[in-house]
Amino acid sequence: MNIRTELGMLHTDLFPQTERDRLSHMVASHQTERRKNINQKDRNTWTRLKNRADWEAFVKPRITALRASLGIYPAPPNPLPVHTGSTVEGDGYQIENLVFESRPGIFVTANLYCPSKPQNGMPGIILVHSHHNPKTQGELQDMGMLWARAGCLVLVMDQFCYGERGNHHPGPRQDYRFRYITGMQLYALGDSLMGWMVWDIQRGVDLLLSRRGIDPAKIILMGSVAGGGDPAAVAAALDNRIACTVPFNFGGPQPETPYPLPEDAEKSFNYLGSGSWESTRNLRLSGRDGFLPYLIAGSMAPRKLIYAHEFFWDQARDPVWKRLRKIFDWYNAADHLDHTEGFGLLQGRPPEASHCNNIGAPHRQRIYAALERWFGITPPAQERQERLTEDKLRCWTPELQQKLNPLPVHQLLCALGNQRAQTANQALENKPPKTRRHTLQKTWANILGNIKPQTDFAETNDPQVFENLTCERIVLTFEPHILVPLLLCLPKSKTPPTAIVVGLSQSGKKAFLSKHAEQIANLLSSGIAVCLPDIRGTGETCPEGSRSPRSRASSLSATELMLGQTMLGARLRDVRSILSYLRIRFSKSSLSLWGDSFAPINPPDMPDPQMEDAEGPQPAEPLGGLLALFGALFEDDIKAVVIKGMITGYQSLLNNTCCYVPHDAVVPGALQTGDLCDIAATLSPCFLHLSRLVDGRNCLVPSENIHPIYAPVQTAYSKTPDHLCLDPDEKTDAATWFITRLGQ
Repeated sequence: MNIRTELGMLHTDLFPQTERDRLSHMVASHQTERRKNINQKDRNTWTRLKNRADWEAFVKPRITALRASLGIYPAPPNPLPVHTGSTVEGDGYQIENLVFESRPGIFVTANLYCPSKPQNGMPGIILVHSHHNPKTQGELQDMGMLWARAGCLVLVMDQFCYGERGNHHPGPRQDYRFRYITGMQLYALGDSLMGWMVWDIQRGVDLLLSRRGIDPAKIILMGSVAGGGDPAAVAAALDNRIACTVPFNFGGPQPETPYPLPEDAEKSFNYLGSGSWESTRNLRLSGRDGFLPYLIAGSMAPRKLIYAHEFFWDQARDPVWKRLRKIFDWYNAADHLDHTEGFGLLQGRPPEASHCNNIGAPHRQRIYAALERWFGITPPAQERQERLTEDKLRCWTPELQQKLNPLPVHQLLCALGNQRAQTANQALENKPPKTRRHTLQKTWANILGNIKPQTDFAETNDPQVFENLTCERIVLTFEPHILVPLLLCLPKSKTPPTAIVVGLSQSGKKAFLSKHAEQIANLLSSGIAVCLPDIRGTGETCPEGSRSPRSRASSLSATELMLGQTMLGARLRDVRSILSYLRIRFSKSSLSLWGDSFAPINPPDMPDPQMEDAEGPQPAEPLGGLLALFGALFEDDIKAVVIKGMITGYQSLLNNTCCYVPHDAVVPGALQTGDLCDIAATLSPCFLHLSRLVDGRNCLVPSENIHPIYAPVQTAYSKTPDHLCLDPDEKTDAATWFITRLGQ
């Protein structure tokens, strides 16, 4: 019997089927424990707060951390460039259809509702629309007209990449769905969708304050249900010019929260929340740095806050409401806090539940009363609906298009990504190779999270012994809840193997062995051992479901960002821990890494369809290659590296409107450190083989494009060219490469 046949007889699953459900929730369980610890730490701290001074000492550094988490801010334009496309005359109001430049090349389309007869001392209101519709939705028009008639300036902007600012194919809910892609692209830059939305809101405040007759003490910000309340709350926390905010569904129980709340909600409530595919609902680093949603809302004190809920609100049991009341009491400003709520539950249908697109008439009743009390804004005698067609509210005119010549957003992001990567590279120019490597280790460790390998572990081992090989079926436990099953295939020999290759992929050990059985057999026949692990959340521990934007995998990745980590960093910690384990057992064996992807590659001429079409493009799965690359960066003794199916770099996510890369492969701030090619360049003289690289759309990158991107790598390997192979067409298989190099 030969080795190839024996490999086919291996039991690749280390756990029985009855254990699969528990294993699929392994990462989630680990996160739940960490989230509970953060909530408990916050409860303990809250009980020690006794007065305003305590609260301010508690909240100030956390709001500073919130600001830093959102990204890099340009200098605000002064004065704000504003252009009027057209105007609409109405009954008691006028609408100015505006375009203003919030940052270089980024234009905001907005409708400014003005009184027909402007006066001095006018309040200014900004309405942040929900994720359902852009600025033209009917409820937004209703509010714009009614408050303009009441003597207010009302600004309704298209949020980033919404409505007239769309950067993608139009279609039902495409603006909403593209928040996912836009958010990931901004993460790669080191920014965030929340940060860009908040910046636009702040520039909206600039616009209102520039208007004659505005009262700067009466700037009011309202965030609609379903995604509008989040940026409204954060913008108000960061901008003291905002006198009042009405953030719907932010800070406390959500529409999805089971009702009624438990009697002991203060002891069990999840103040932090958890991650989802929509990044504005789960702020990166919020758990690590302590800026929990209730704290962001509470930071409004002693300014004015309306705590707003889309549906039924369990006021008596809501622990966040109790905290907000205490905070405002510390300022002797209880009258500056109010609330509004709808009726029914999320699962109910109208008229049993108060569903709306932005802020419905039932929700506005208490808002009217509060605004009259605080700012003297007269409530409407009756609700009126005078809906205009979208063309009447259109801001871009042919003349403005020609004058301003706006570029597609992805081109601006691409240029910004290049600029940030080049800035990072310039800081490393003329540095010795060791210094460059050390610097990259430090900067990447800072954004990947905790990647320190574990040296203490528990081990179980169930070997299968064959005539030509022994396969050890090992489970390593490096930290609570996290099990890493692996296969360690050892060639039959009286001495330890001279070399060990660790195979890494998103699909896990079973798929790796299935796809590469022949090559693994060749390695074993040459005396090279092969280790195939299921890194956390892969293989046997993979969460159930797809890897699509709305998948559990995306939610886990988003939660990890809240907790101050990245999934890639956590998985890299597993890889480094496995390498430590192998060094302990085989101290004289060299270690090499083989990262691969088994995801089908998209054709280069593939059109970008509507998001969530039944037959969408295949997403890239670059995890294996990324782990091999980063493993070699942080582990100085790696002898050889093979990388297949990896993205060429994070810059490739910005080269097109669409990108098809899973959430857990993106590292926020990646392009502030350079890019993947810069890491590869520091690996010299390690043997390095790169093939079948893809771009952000998971399309194969041809040789003529690979070589310019990886020119820094070729330069770094110029003295040892035989140690490098850029093989876009995969002419040389991994086993052959390892066999011919590991003996050197």
